Amino acid sequence: MRIFDPHIHMTSRTTDDYEAMYAAGVRAVVEPSFWLGQPRTSVDSFTDYFDALLGWEPYRAAQFGIRHHCTIALNPKEANDPRCAGVLDVLPRYLAKDRVVAVGEIGYDSMTPEEDKALARQLELAVEHDLPVLVHTPHRDKAVGTRRTLDVVRESGIPPERVLVDHLNELTVTMVADSGCWMGFSIYPHTKMSEDRMVRILQEHGTERMLVNSAADWGRSDPLKTRRTADAMLAAGFDDDTVDQVMWRNPVEFYEQSGRLDLDDAGPDGTALFEGNSIKRGGE
Repeated sequence: MRIFDPHIHMTSRTTDDYEAMYAAGVRAVVEPSFWLGQPRTSVDSFTDYFDALLGWEPYRAAQFGIRHHCTIALNPKEANDPRCAGVLDVLPRYLAKDRVVAVGEIGYDSMTPEEDKALARQLELAVEHDLPVLVHTPHRDKAVGTRRTLDVVRESGIPPERVLVDHLNELTVTMVADSGCWMGFSIYPHTKMSEDRMVRILQEHGTERMLVNSAADWGRSDPLKTRRTADAMLAAGFDDDTVDQVMWRNPVEFYEQSGRLDLDDAGPDGTALFEGNSIKRGGE
């Protein structure tokens, strides 16, 4: 089984996690830039973080045979801090980097005017840099926030097939499906979505444009939730090809729109892991 986790914050995880992920079949990840838990107080703290996502973290992942890409953005929560507004001015420098496969996470946290401005500007940057977009839906008032997000996306003119709307649930999946955007689901131990709920959504809505992620970070989370969801799909009667579509081919198809997704890499022992989009070694 091959797994591509399209949304995981490995900066917050240990090398033990990388080792366990590889053993579970994870061969590629995308790490979106996000709020680190402690408020950042200057633009320079963001640039140091972005540099780590582009340099140190891909190196660390490669030691365990996992290909690492990232998305870059000013996250919604910190868009409200005037000390961080200058991040929008340095983003073009980072959005030109090879390992950046989308603008994100962008979207809403508290749905403030400052978040409106940051979201609209970063959608403009995505169009200017010909990149797809990863959108964070708010934890509070999720249905209202998701509807408002979709309105802003439509107004921006970015094609919906280049937009991934994440952290969805049963209340928001239909509106995003109808919009033409991609649908992302974060599987968590006690919040957001569970494996069983995810399986029921796939049974009801199908597997097209569906992405499953662990969104594992510094909080109570599990970087193996993608594998656990894949196993739950198999137990519910989905076949191997359908599981591969959700866990590998869908994230590949979405992030390939950046023109920067590179899955040809070498593992720790120097042998090739990938040939095109197929795992060559160690994928079972």
